[in-house]
Amino acid sequence: MISKTIQQMLNEQINREMYSANLYLSICSYFTDMELDGFANFFKVQSDEELFHAKKMFDYVHNAGGKVTVMSVAQPITAFDSVVQAFEVTQAHEQNVTQTIHAIVKQAIAENDFTTHTFLQWFITEQLEEEALVNNLLKKLKMIGDNSSALYLLNTELAQRTFSPPSAAKQG
Repeated sequence: MISKTIQQMLNEQINREMYSANLYLSICSYFTDMELDGFANFFKVQSDEELFHAKKMFDYVHNAGGKVTVMSVAQPITAFDSVVQAFEVTQAHEQNVTQTIHAIVKQAIAENDFTTHTFLQWFITEQLEEEALVNNLLKKLKMIGDNSSALYLLNTELAQRTFSPPSAAKQG
């Protein structure tokens, strides 16, 4: 059974994952309005992934004998000055999520909660991948600058992205 502290931290993290899903839908809407369907697709897939993360944590809390408390989700930013700024917001957000997951891991270690520590390893790896992906795209966008042809090519590339929930074996 998880401690009340770990339970609270995981409940807060579930809320952050729900916020992430909403943030990415907001960014998806921004790109849809700009007729950048590939970028919109990228963020819709990101939103789906964040919902998956929230549900995964939801299930874990219940399976570990805890109680999930669903909280209200703050409204995300809805206006962006540029394509680059939307990705900078994403980058900062992913870095924050990484820090909060690390804080839960530190607490689990302090409590000798090896089950929660093991469960969160999947999220640590996931965050590494998320940050690397966003950093890579942000570098590409800065390199592209005002080149609309290059932006079109990246838009086409991002349109191919899909979400497939990981198999149970890959989830840890």
